[in-house]
Amino acid sequence: MSAPRQARIERTTGETSVVVSLVLDGSGQADIATGIGALDHALTLFARHGLFDLSVRAQGDLHIDPHHTTEDVAICLGQALREALGDRRGIQRMGDAAVAMDEALAHVAVDLGGRGYYVQREPFLPQPFGQLDTDLVRHFLETLAHEARMNLHLVTLYGSNSHHQVEAVFKALGRALDAATQLDPRRGQQLPTTKGYIEMG
Repeated sequence: MSAPRQARIERTTGETSVVVSLVLDGSGQADIATGIGALDHALTLFARHGLFDLSVRAQGDLHIDPHHTTEDVAICLGQALREALGDRRGIQRMGDAAVAMDEALAHVAVDLGGRGYYVQREPFLPQPFGQLDTDLVRHFLETLAHEARMNLHLVTLYGSNSHHQVEAVFKALGRALDAATQLDPRRGQQLPTTKGYIEMG
């Protein structure tokens, strides 16, 4: 039996204290408490639709604004994903998903090839998403991509409500990562690359 694909990351700074636990082969259980209701909601959608078991505990300087807490949760979640994947042998590596949420449609594609890169076509609407402005949502996703060492491309195809746009993106991200992290028995222990090497650090 293969080792469980899971990780626990802790990060403490002068601004925040964050603990993230992630199980890739889970059932969609989410236990999220960041002090930012909108972020809790987005991460719960991500876990539920990706079938990841995810626990997040964060305390931060919310009396200033949500930026430091949001950024540090993204750092920890990205590092947890990177650690849980191990050397990435046998995974599908790539995945994508399109998700509709009422009038909004988002398409997310990921590549777990060891390089962090983020591309977003069409910005979120400038309306706030709960306590978060949508540029901070973008920053969360960009930070996650960098720390997880994955290419993350998203297109917010259309929508007239920022809440629906963000919900569609996090659902699609969960589903795309579920596909990309799946083990393909045909690959065995092969690395999913022609280079014979995937950058992990």
